[in-house]
Amino acid sequence: MKKSKRITISGIAELAGVSKSTASQVINGHSKQFRISDATRDRVLAVAAEHHYQPSIHARSLNVARSYTLGLVVPEMTNYGFAACSNELETLCRENGMQLLIACTDENTSQETMVVNNLIQRQVDGLIVASSMLHDAEYVKISQQLPVVLFDRHMPDTLLPLVVCEAIEASAELVARVAKNHQDEFYFLGGQPRISPTRDRLAGFQLGLERAGVRLNPEWIQYGNYHPSSGYEMFANLCARLGRPPKALYVASCGLMEGVLRYMSQHKLLDSDIHLCSFDDHYLYDSLTVKIDTVAQDCRELAIHCFTMIIDLINEQPVEQKQCYLSPKLHWRHADSI
Repeated sequence: MKKSKRITISGIAELAGVSKSTASQVINGHSKQFRISDATRDRVLAVAAEHHYQPSIHARSLNVARSYTLGLVVPEMTNYGFAACSNELETLCRENGMQLLIACTDENTSQETMVVNNLIQRQVDGLIVASSMLHDAEYVKISQQLPVVLFDRHMPDTLLPLVVCEAIEASAELVARVAKNHQDEFYFLGGQPRISPTRDRLAGFQLGLERAGVRLNPEWIQYGNYHPSSGYEMFANLCARLGRPPKALYVASCGLMEGVLRYMSQHKLLDSDIHLCSFDDHYLYDSLTVKIDTVAQDCRELAIHCFTMIIDLINEQPVEQKQCYLSPKLHWRHADSI
């Protein structure tokens, strides 16, 4: 079946009986500015609607030196938090006539440099980045060409715009309450210690123990990465060493908790007397027999703040708060915590 040719501005102008420039001015919403009559405007718009005309995004980009695309860089898309934020950002872009391009780094700095350069080559208008890098030098250079907003993670002493969910105080409040009932044993499972989410969540864990009057045992702290397999392995090793599940456990992400729960399910431990708590919440936690107290990020709020900030920077509008730390909520499920 032969495809019909898409109609152009010239075609609309011919069918509406007007000049090409008049048709273009109407389509671009400038009829009042150029004193085009309502009858002519309605005739042009009727022809455009009848033939399902859509302006070329490439032509619009050439006219205003914008691509109407944003680049989002995250470590991985299987992570629940990143997936939820990506979904919210894609919706915001779509609702505002833009497109979101997503690239994954696998927590590899070399790969991050490559995917960021690829996005820049595709002429994105701005970058939103959950970076695996330890310093901001590369992004400071990039920000001289196009806007950059860091999210989820921060780098030491950075002055770049960022949107992060506060983790230290929220984790401390959760851990302090749980630790009062588990003063002799409270373990921490975290990701890579070099990145800020692990450092901040561990700092909150340590502060919570201190507030509860619990002395930290260095053996309680276990590091891996943020993949579910790492959570599974760390929890398996812990159970093997103790000969039982730990009495209390703080898990630093949904991904790690997925691995913990998989091990517990396979070994019929979901009804064990363990007090689980986690940074990041998941709606499925409400349906589990084992109760999990959480620090719950609002992924939609994170996405809205990132989107608003990057758009203001693109439009060269003043940004009131360039470094935004959002307050999470505590979700209590365990009977001892309520």
